[in-house]
Amino acid sequence: QVQLVESGGGSVQPGDSLRLSCVASGLILSRYAMKWHRQAPGKERELVATIAPTNGMTNYSESVRGRFTISRDNPRKTAYLQMNSLKPEDTAVYYCNAKNAFLNDDFWGQGTQVTVSS
Repeated sequence: QVQLVESGGGSVQPGDSLRLSCVASGLILSRYAMKWHRQAPGKERELVATIAPTNGMTNYSESVRGRFTISRDNPRKTAYLQMNSLKPEDTAVYYCNAKNAFLNDDFWGQGTQVTVSS
């Protein structure tokens, strides 16, 4: 069965950095777009970054562009989210998502908490 497991969250101060990892099993990662979403308390889930399956094309929300970088290592079945210059408003649970619209596949991890406060 398919599993996505996030790690790397934690509590940091404003301006710090974190790198989230998402390790996939049970699927061929190169067939899936990888996305990172986040959800803060009382707010709707927000898509923050996407990376295409094999050509490396990326897209970011306005709120994180220039500070966050999404990447992937298909042979290692891992996606990453490098988060720099963190702000208190980045506090949320971050979710990894593997999506293939052609196969109608949409898999999610369990989430990892990121807290940014002084």
